[in-house]
Amino acid sequence: MTYLETAAEFYREVAETPEVGLCCVQSSPLQFPGLKIPLPMQEMNYGCGTTVHPTELINQPTVLYVGVGGGLEALQFAYFSRRAGAVIAVEPVAAMREAATRNLELATSENSWFNPNFVEIRPGDAFNLPVADASVDIVAQNCLFNIFEPEDLTRALKEAYRVLKPGGRLQMSDPIATRSIPTHLQQDEQLRAMCLSGALTYEEYTQRIIDAGFGQIEIRARRPYRLLDAQTYNLEANLLLESLDSVAFKVAIPEDGACIFTGKTAIYCGAAALFDDGAGHLLQRGIPAAVCDKTAAKLATLEPQQIIITDSTWHYNGGGCC
Repeated sequence: MTYLETAAEFYREVAETPEVGLCCVQSSPLQFPGLKIPLPMQEMNYGCGTTVHPTELINQPTVLYVGVGGGLEALQFAYFSRRAGAVIAVEPVAAMREAATRNLELATSENSWFNPNFVEIRPGDAFNLPVADASVDIVAQNCLFNIFEPEDLTRALKEAYRVLKPGGRLQMSDPIATRSIPTHLQQDEQLRAMCLSGALTYEEYTQRIIDAGFGQIEIRARRPYRLLDAQTYNLEANLLLESLDSVAFKVAIPEDGACIFTGKTAIYCGAAALFDDGAGHLLQRGIPAAVCDKTAAKLATLEPQQIIITDSTWHYNGGGCC
């Protein structure tokens, strides 16, 4: 049995018998005014963070959700895009499609604004998305891509890039590893299906996104997720997994490399009122300006005594000078 077959069997089982807290014992679904989430849907909250960022959801975007799970985030996306076919949920596991359909029917009875035709559930997988090129505004996935082998992850990222409109967003939440996961855990198909052994490091994960063609990545959140303790997992030392929420944009990669925003700011403290680096970045004296990591590194070398670069906050949702 391949790791993908193991994952499909695992998620068939948890679709038929929900395993509460499978991924995120410590998290709860985002709440919005007038949105009621059915209890069975909450019990199938198999994500490691969230891909639903309200600031990204103006103008009722068309959302392609990969791996519908219990339907929770599909319902949340529909909250912002209240029209027929606004959310296309792609799911390879029949039992999960059936469970999500039941949960969305419950949501219909509990939410007067919700119409079942807002969400269309289609069979399919991350490697062959059943939509046309450049046809959706957002592709989202929560705690799915991390189970893929690295080359399959690249396939999935390129497929997401294909279906996005120019300027479209890939919104993801996945575990990442604070150091490389040992081979014996990577090869454990059950642990991989449980989102415990397929995670890449932050640097490997973001580079895969860039290699698929995305020119800008913004980090929405980064927080502890799970600890793989040395005794249980046969490790030399404990290994911390983190949950990373990110938004990657289908824009051209600049000549000097992709922009990754992690919450860093640049603060000019020189004598003049403004600092111009000659590359399109204007800093007002004393005013923090959000900058991507690439620009932060360059500014730090230009005027090291007059420009302060703050640490990454691992949270960013727009603004700044680049």
